[in-house]
Amino acid sequence: MTWLGETPGGNEAAPGLALMPRQGTPRLLGPLLLDYLGLEALPPAPGVSGIDGLMAAAGFRRKDGERNLWEREERTLLVGEESLEDGGRLVWALPVPWSLGQASVGQVSQAAPASERVADRVRYLSLASHDLRGSLANIRSYAALLLNGRIPLEPKAQRGLETILRNADRALSFAQDFFDSSRADLGALACERERQALLPILDAAVERMRAAATASNVEVVLDTLPELPDVQVDAGRIQHAVEAFAHHLLSRAQPGESLHVRAERLGHQVRVEVRREGAIHPEEDITTVFQCEERAFRERKLEDPLRIFLARQEVEAHGGQVGAQADAGGTTLFLTLPLSLSEELGHPAGWQA
Repeated sequence: MTWLGETPGGNEAAPGLALMPRQGTPRLLGPLLLDYLGLEALPPAPGVSGIDGLMAAAGFRRKDGERNLWEREERTLLVGEESLEDGGRLVWALPVPWSLGQASVGQVSQAAPASERVADRVRYLSLASHDLRGSLANIRSYAALLLNGRIPLEPKAQRGLETILRNADRALSFAQDFFDSSRADLGALACERERQALLPILDAAVERMRAAATASNVEVVLDTLPELPDVQVDAGRIQHAVEAFAHHLLSRAQPGESLHVRAERLGHQVRVEVRREGAIHPEEDITTVFQCEERAFRERKLEDPLRIFLARQEVEAHGGQVGAQADAGGTTLFLTLPLSLSEELGHPAGWQA
């Protein structure tokens, strides 16, 4: 039994987004901007600020007589920006069909309001995230301060503070997942990719899960990996996805069972899987494991459905896919990550990062 997740295409293109701080390099909010620019990474351009510098560094030139249309070969983009309170800028870009690219910007300007609404929504989510997570972080900090051992506590008070600390951590994690998933829905999930080995990412995920697995009397094991090429990923995003898979399977594991994390190369991609050795999931669980709302309404809780749905969004932001399999020996959740051409062919002699 196998379920493979695919992202249905929408009728309207979502904007590619990037944050341009007052100092430093631009920060991507999701992979769409690179797709629209036709690049694997933003060009190194220290000191570049604003749309003009970014687009020129990417090889685009402004369309004659137009303010917001930029061209490079057969690509035409509608580009704009919004000023932020901290002095930075939120840059957005939308692809313009070739036939519309020959027209004036007035004929494609109707695309701008939609992009501006997305930009406003991203800013709104950022404000909400800051306010909510700031309050939770204060609660956690004071609980941790009281538990540092310098203040004598009665056992009942200590247990109460430990409960506050534990629930504050859980609430902070849930809030982060909620806002990240909401940004991903807008095509604005921050995803900072770097070329790196996969083993340290998987090792960190396993270590983070070890305490919870031990408490449930479940073994979590990182299997010996074959030789794998480096991948171009956001390590934090992929680690979160692997941990989400492990959390989901651990919540259904029985004492004495085991979870195995492994990876292998399959053609032009790398497959990472988390497998639970034990009783298989019901078929309904397998087919809906990545469906957030359907699971949340059925299970009457959101934490795990949201966490694993965000894992799907994080993998899809890398151009990969997720899936689930069940057989007589257990249940497997897996993700795939595409390999870029440079990673498949290797770098020429003398190449330096």
